[in-house]
Amino acid sequence: MIPSSAPPRLILASSSAYRRELLSRLQLPFEAIAPGIDETPRAGEAPQDTALRLARDKAAAVARRAPGALVIGSDQVATLDGMQIGKPGDHARALEQLQLMRGRRVVFHTALCLWDSRVADPAAAAQVENVQVFVDFRDLPDAELDAYLRIEQPYDCAGSAKNEGLGIALLRRIESSDPTALTGLPLIALTGMLRRAGVPFFGL
Repeated sequence: MIPSSAPPRLILASSSAYRRELLSRLQLPFEAIAPGIDETPRAGEAPQDTALRLARDKAAAVARRAPGALVIGSDQVATLDGMQIGKPGDHARALEQLQLMRGRRVVFHTALCLWDSRVADPAAAAQVENVQVFVDFRDLPDAELDAYLRIEQPYDCAGSAKNEGLGIALLRRIESSDPTALTGLPLIALTGMLRRAGVPFFGL
């Protein structure tokens, strides 16, 4: 733990409204800065390795611009039978994803990195963790999948469903050690990292 007379500047390396909402639950002052990195998976890269690399790269990119700050990076990769499922981007691709996943189990890798730019050694500056979420989708007909997508339009979500919204009706079961990991920011893991970095909670 690094002692400090005042809490360090806290930055979320993300432009995601979902992650901003989740982080705000901790009632800690923070700002959000888009990391602006290439998020393309590398050839032959395992899904969990992609998520961990991108979470670390996002945090590192913003930390370079914010000396003395604590920077949070996170990334999520959904997988079915080891194949990565990205953000659909439009209705047609989202429907294809939901058709592929119905009645099946999808694994979401939600990687987290807390980069402490007060630490000079890059090897020691980052805390990283991958939180897995196992999601069983209901076996629903095309008409329901199409109707859901037209209502919620989750085209910026890996897996084409917002579990924090109406998308929960597509799911049969969620298994995870960290309930907010599926939405994109594992708060149990994050609060542990922040405590180890000396961040106080509850106004203390």
